[in-house]
Amino acid sequence: MPFAAPASVLTVMAHPDDAELWAGGTLARCSASGAAVTIAVPRHTQPGRDAEAAAGAAILGAALHEYDHPTAAMLRELLLAIRPEVVITHPLRDVHADHRTLAEALVTALPDVVIATGHPRRVYTADSYNSLTLDGAIPAHTIIDITETYEQKRRALAAHASQPITGHFGPMAETLARLWGSRIGVTHAENFVPLPVLGRLPAAPAL
Repeated sequence: MPFAAPASVLTVMAHPDDAELWAGGTLARCSASGAAVTIAVPRHTQPGRDAEAAAGAAILGAALHEYDHPTAAMLRELLLAIRPEVVITHPLRDVHADHRTLAEALVTALPDVVIATGHPRRVYTADSYNSLTLDGAIPAHTIIDITETYEQKRRALAAHASQPITGHFGPMAETLARLWGSRIGVTHAENFVPLPVLGRLPAAPAL
């Protein structure tokens, strides 16, 4: 099936390398298909991490927006400014506390923005460590073939040289991408789960 990219994608994540790790191949596919892709991540106190975030975003073909604190008010202003068609964030019950805090703030900001603007039209949560949440395994839902952009994802993740990419995050990303890929018969893939937007979920063509 041909890849149909949305007009714009905003990925709101809790750490400078999260977009690459959990959604990098999909973001690269969207960018290559003409979508306006924005990665929103926090500014970091550790030297060099902001530059790594900029380098990773550039490899994926995305614009970088850095924020200070993930409050609902700040995220509301970001959503109003960008008005993305699609938003990607962390699972609400992610195993990482920072991920949960960010996702909760985003979900708090969404209703007023959607009522005012009609955007975002779709919201998805991405994968997490070992594809687990506090409630168990992340369900397979919207699995995107990233075989053609996996190398971009890998290079974007490698831009975060201050992190344990070679011995930890890189192998984990490879394992997860291959596991999701095996679900749909491709080499590499990423999985996303929709969140209701004012009670609505994306339409499905079949059961």
